[in-house]
Amino acid sequence: MESVLLQARKTCPFLHAQSSASLRKIARTDGLLTKAKQCPVMSMAIQNRKIHSSVINKEQQQEHQAKPFDYEGFYQGMLDRKHKDKSYRYFNNINRLAKKFPMAHLARPTDEVTVWCANDYLGMGANPLLINAMKQTLDRYGAGAGGTRNIAGNAALHLQLESELADLHHTDGALVFSSCMVANDATLSTLGSKLPNCVIFSDQLNHASMIEGIRHSKAEKHIFRHNDVEHLEQLLQSVDINRPKIIAFESVYSMCGSVAPIHKFVELANKYNAITFLDEVHAVGIYGPRGAGVAEHLDFELNAANPHRGNGSIMDEIDIYSGTLGKSFGVVGGYVAGSARFIDMIRSYAPGFIFTTSLPPAIVSGAKTCISYLKNSNAERRLQQLNARAVKARLGELGIPVVPNPSHIVPVLLGDAAAAKTASDDLLNRYNIYVQAINYPTVPVGHERLRITPSPGHTPEMIDYLVDSLQEIWQRYGFRRVADYEAEGGRCDVGRKDLPDLKPLWTDEQLNYKNQIAASEVPEQQSVAFN
Repeated sequence: MESVLLQARKTCPFLHAQSSASLRKIARTDGLLTKAKQCPVMSMAIQNRKIHSSVINKEQQQEHQAKPFDYEGFYQGMLDRKHKDKSYRYFNNINRLAKKFPMAHLARPTDEVTVWCANDYLGMGANPLLINAMKQTLDRYGAGAGGTRNIAGNAALHLQLESELADLHHTDGALVFSSCMVANDATLSTLGSKLPNCVIFSDQLNHASMIEGIRHSKAEKHIFRHNDVEHLEQLLQSVDINRPKIIAFESVYSMCGSVAPIHKFVELANKYNAITFLDEVHAVGIYGPRGAGVAEHLDFELNAANPHRGNGSIMDEIDIYSGTLGKSFGVVGGYVAGSARFIDMIRSYAPGFIFTTSLPPAIVSGAKTCISYLKNSNAERRLQQLNARAVKARLGELGIPVVPNPSHIVPVLLGDAAAAKTASDDLLNRYNIYVQAINYPTVPVGHERLRITPSPGHTPEMIDYLVDSLQEIWQRYGFRRVADYEAEGGRCDVGRKDLPDLKPLWTDEQLNYKNQIAASEVPEQQSVAFN
């Protein structure tokens, strides 16, 4: 400040005669500006500054008015980013043919392809039992539900379906949602926000629906490494044992096919005063003697002989189940199952349930029929597992990299977005086989893959053709094989030398388990559904 004042005294005639003390006093008040306005030089500078600022402001306003925000340009920029990193998603026109499952036609009905990536794992969407039940219900009750469950949308069929689901999972109650995305989001967000000072522990690979539910709950969260029991326990130890806690995980992870260590997670929940939230979306219908999922499958014989709560199986230890009607059960919708009080609390507080129009009666009827049927038939589950084993074995013989897992998922690793799309496009355009490429953000960058899901409807001839087609594509483009990943130390467990032996969830003994439905009835159902 002193040097500035001295410089002012030297250059300004009005300030030249002022003492340093006077200048300091002037500087601390508005006097300095008053003196400046008296100066013929400074007054002109101040006026020019005002004019210049006014001009700049007007120019800025005109520029702002001339260039409003470019919304379309913004959209294009976001899309350009997707194209640049090869994560842009192309949706193929696939029209599944009910009477020719697993066939579908493209945009032109004459162009038929074999679908190898659908989540209708057992082909129940084409099953005549389900279709006929839906037709009859449609004729009687019409198309829509008529409103939310609270307003005209709560029919006897909805209650019957929820009873069927509660029985499936050995729980006191169940609640049906419009989708499992909504079920997971609504349930976890409601629980996490209503439980006082709640903490949620989430597996690193949990589905987006669970991630969104946890985020919307605004509860404290901890993410543990995928299926890592030790890491989860470390995180649980860092939180007061008396705080409400939720451990959220899946049974089968759909993109890699890995299976959660359910017993160990339940042990930790009991030890640290937590409840368990188990997503069985990719397991219901497929695992267990009645299709309740992996939790049921872990005590296969016990649950087959005594399918009720209190039988001593691990199913008694799971607090909350979530599942879908849109995969193995052939229609659409989601649900949660648990104690009667839990179900009533979610029913009473979850916006995702309260403010959503309920599922149409025909959909509910189809789901109820399908679940009831699969509780009594292992024929579809058995054939699906055999086909999955066959595809994995055949690809393994050729060195085509399949991410190792004990489930029905067959993830074929490409490790590059462009390569995955090339393989998918070739399968469709050259071989009339539809397998969608999976890339970021569904899987991490460098983990891109084809996700193949064999079903009971895929014949040995179809399996031969799929394997031969993949072999030709790998030869054509020189895509990496298992040996290449092994040389780099492994990726996604492909080529990993210290990988433990992963035995299929369905054992040989279980695959030979006698169906509870009379054997003479099953072939007739299958012949109609898959031919």
